[in-house]
Amino acid sequence: MSKKIVDLIKEDRDGPFTSLEFFPPRTETGVKNLYARMERMKQATNPLFTDITWGAGGSTADLSLELALKLAETGHVSNMHLTCTNLSKDGNPVDAIFKALSDAYEGGVRNIVALRGDPPHGQDEWKAADGGFTCALDLVKFIREKFGDKFGIAVAGYPEGHPNAITTLEKGDEEKMTETEKARCSVFDGVTSVCKDEDYEKEMAYLKEKIDAGGDIIITQMFFDTEVFKTFVTDCRARGINCPIVPGLMCINNYGGFKKMTKFCKSRVPKALEEKMESLKDAEDAALKAFGIEFGVQVCKDLIESGVDGLHFYTLNLEKVVYGILDGLGLSKNLSEKSNESDASTMAAVGSAWARVGDPVKSIYGTGVVQDIRADGAAVIHMDKWKLAFGQTPVAYLQKGTYSKVF
Repeated sequence: MSKKIVDLIKEDRDGPFTSLEFFPPRTETGVKNLYARMERMKQATNPLFTDITWGAGGSTADLSLELALKLAETGHVSNMHLTCTNLSKDGNPVDAIFKALSDAYEGGVRNIVALRGDPPHGQDEWKAADGGFTCALDLVKFIREKFGDKFGIAVAGYPEGHPNAITTLEKGDEEKMTETEKARCSVFDGVTSVCKDEDYEKEMAYLKEKIDAGGDIIITQMFFDTEVFKTFVTDCRARGINCPIVPGLMCINNYGGFKKMTKFCKSRVPKALEEKMESLKDAEDAALKAFGIEFGVQVCKDLIESGVDGLHFYTLNLEKVVYGILDGLGLSKNLSEKSNESDASTMAAVGSAWARVGDPVKSIYGTGVVQDIRADGAAVIHMDKWKLAFGQTPVAYLQKGTYSKVF
């Protein structure tokens, strides 16, 4: 029977453990290929546990459960993400969550990542379902109330602050930041964003509530500055949060994905990393992955020296960079040479065809970048095919269905 992750972490081992995260692919072919990849990576890396995500707005509920059950069936320690968003059974969202948890338990899943969840496509703000939970804390309490100690529960930690708790500063306000704020702030397109000290304190208090309510471990949001993570761990310990804290590591596989995710999450990007990525903007995928491996090894070595128990890789449903990092750390040998990503094009996530702000799109009028998406799905797009006087770009207002995301 599958064990709880918190108990597995406590077991003696030589060196740090590794764990993996996958997301539900958009097509049946992608799902079939992911099954093969999950098995290959289990044999190659022997992960302590394996996560499967729950799509934005609950968009992958059935498939996420199916994949979590497949993980358990094939010998992984399955760690299923579960959110408070858009689940309903006969109109009752709480009953739907109870059923998802019951089905997971019956299928051998013993670990849950309790999350609030992201808003559905087309919505900028998260809203609770009528009669549903309002936050991850509600979900943690519910699991403990209804299932007792049957599940291990992981909760999310945000070393830089949750994106909703991050403030975009007005020009000139950067000079007013405290030293701690400067250490976790991010800058995109010349605009500085930061989780202010008072908001960071609220974040830490809420995180402690999640642990006190029954959370066993913390898995962090991605980060690229290890000093921010180390400060976060110190801050947790100072506030009596003493559970295992597992660093979540986003593998750099390409320029576009990196830029999109860091901007969406308002992640701090060290200047040296930003400059390197810009220098590789037009490079071949092989060069980007080679740097992703190099950077990943550097980050992991720093984390291991700081005393982390393990390394949790956000794989993006790929393997080469993960294998390369493990080779570079001496935790494996020549794995990267055996990697097979010929199926990479089938690994797009459910919902990844949905364009968001900042995504490149195409239409019969040409290509452009989404600046805004309205409630009805219509998009405001800066077109890049034509240039007007003084370098201006034309703006198109296109209805839903008349544009598509460029991959």
